[in-house]
Amino acid sequence: MTSILLAGGGTTGHISPMLAIGRELRERHPDWDIVALGTPDGLEAEIVPRTGFELLTIDKVPMPRSISPALLKFPGRFSGNISEVKRIISSRSVAAVVGVGGYVCPPAFLAARSAKIPLIVHEANAKPGMANRLGARLTKPGRVGITFPDTKLPGSTLVGMPMPTEITDLDRSDATQRSAYRNDLGLRDDRPVLVVTGGSSGAQRINDAFLAAATACQDAGVQVLHITGAGKGDALREATADLADYHVVDYVDGMHRAYGAADLLVARSGAATVSEATVAGVPAVYVPLAIGNGEQRLNAAGSVRAGASLMVDNADFTAATVTDTILPLVTDTDRLEQMSRAGEDLNYPTDAAARMADIVTRALEG
Repeated sequence: MTSILLAGGGTTGHISPMLAIGRELRERHPDWDIVALGTPDGLEAEIVPRTGFELLTIDKVPMPRSISPALLKFPGRFSGNISEVKRIISSRSVAAVVGVGGYVCPPAFLAARSAKIPLIVHEANAKPGMANRLGARLTKPGRVGITFPDTKLPGSTLVGMPMPTEITDLDRSDATQRSAYRNDLGLRDDRPVLVVTGGSSGAQRINDAFLAAATACQDAGVQVLHITGAGKGDALREATADLADYHVVDYVDGMHRAYGAADLLVARSGAATVSEATVAGVPAVYVPLAIGNGEQRLNAAGSVRAGASLMVDNADFTAATVTDTILPLVTDTDRLEQMSRAGEDLNYPTDAAARMADIVTRALEG
């Protein structure tokens, strides 16, 4: 039996494409053993088993960024993770490793190189992270897939963002389907829908701005579906308890329903969010996360240039942004239609999972 090890986790931006690739490989090769590698305390520990994939775990060993006792322990702990992945590769007869980024990828990449098995990499962000920069150097040309055309990784190929078929097949012009999604989410058909999300970990700046502007949303006749992130919505939920059209939830199972219901999206510009919203034709206002290596701003740059979205710096996003920019936009149907068409005209690849599966197959064939 052919075994494939999918490596990645930590955020839905890594987990979602990893699972999309896994589903495509499983559909093509029902006899293959597709397993995932993550950490026991990451989001993947909850999400991956729920989707029917086996999850194997190793310790989370981040690189210390300052001189500390953790720095002294790092070499031994990192070496131990490499050894554990090598053991997994041997015991499960793993034929190839597919990595998407995250703490587990560097040891998985080095273990694959040591075992002399194919290594395949998918980079979600416009600016690659450290793990995938390493992976691209350890693998052969043509075995690295990228989401955005300006991403710089050696030997890479533009494939797009692997995502669920419910999103790639979404038709927002289907009024019956949009009505059904709104009904599923407790929304009405007779008012514009604004979907607000900070991603899997939430976005406090966005949450605080809408907390101050929630009544203004109601007064403007706009319905809000606010996805706060787990444990981040208590204050907002309490403040909007008497606002019939302000809906606060921690999480939406199946974001295609939110995209299908939305007239406008306000979100962080993680690679998955930007790719999914663009493919689905959802107009957006992006608020890039202000930490990291600047990848979120770059992720949304092409969409903003094309006129499919707006960008507001995190520090500048306030209640005034909601009242002065977002509410006029979500009620401007002509401009929203123009933005939706601009996103569709970008022609982001919608078959990324299939393209990645092709790369895996070719790698196994030598």
